[in-house]
Amino acid sequence: MQISRTDLADFSYFLAIARHRSFRRAGLELGVSASALSHSLKGLEGRLGVRLLNRTNRSVTLTAAGEELLAGIGSPFEAIGAAVEGLNRYRAEPMGRIRLNVLEHASALLLGPVMPVFVERYPEIAVDVTVTNYLVDVTAQGADAGIRYGGTVPEDMIAQALSGEIRWVVVGAPGYLDRFGTPDHPQALLDHRCLRIRLGDDSLYRWEFEREGEALAIDVPGAITLDDTPFALDLAVGGAGLAYLPEPCVTSRVEQGALRVVLPDWAPMGAGFHIYYSSRRQLPTGLRLLIDLVRELRPLGL
Repeated sequence: MQISRTDLADFSYFLAIARHRSFRRAGLELGVSASALSHSLKGLEGRLGVRLLNRTNRSVTLTAAGEELLAGIGSPFEAIGAAVEGLNRYRAEPMGRIRLNVLEHASALLLGPVMPVFVERYPEIAVDVTVTNYLVDVTAQGADAGIRYGGTVPEDMIAQALSGEIRWVVVGAPGYLDRFGTPDHPQALLDHRCLRIRLGDDSLYRWEFEREGEALAIDVPGAITLDDTPFALDLAVGGAGLAYLPEPCVTSRVEQGALRVVLPDWAPMGAGFHIYYSSRRQLPTGLRLLIDLVRELRPLGL
């Protein structure tokens, strides 16, 4: 069949839907409505004479024909994107768009200090950031890269360190500590109110401690479970319980006297942030420039 401009557009829409397995998420990536994508796909299926997707209210899956089309056109479209991206080296001002999927801590501690400088230095590069603590396949989500703690980066990805190791501390409000006492050993936390941490896989985190070669992981008690650091800080300052957080998250509150660090001798060093991306993709210019800027500014050291 002869390929028209409409076919090319519809093929790109199909690839986004296949990548996300969702009309809504594909639409968000492309900047079009889910209904427009559905209309486009129906037109493509009609011209090709085959069904490419099986659609229900809850899922989108590829048919055998859809899988074959994906395998056939995915690489050529990626090659086109890489060729266009390569033109950045001929431009006076780099341009384009990068999509990131990052942890909440990384957004606040790493990107927060860097992005104002980045957008000032590279105003033609658009940055789309999704902040989530859930462990997702960043490639399937349409992101160019993800930022996670070093120990949680998928093994099949290329990873680069963006920070040094990060110290984790327990903090409490002076009023709470005056009322309930200051724990002198990690095991003493079993008698305290603690703000429990929900991880990206929905499991509960066991607070980790280390001193002179001794390591402990405590399943702390507490009535409140959360996965949001600003919320945890507000609750800790309000005296709702002890919180366990990266030290850079609590520094300002400690300096203000709103929180105190407890068990400082047991505070462990954890893996720093790493940016990771698929080895099958050419590194977008904007992403390379962002990595270079993080290493230049070093908001968390490196």
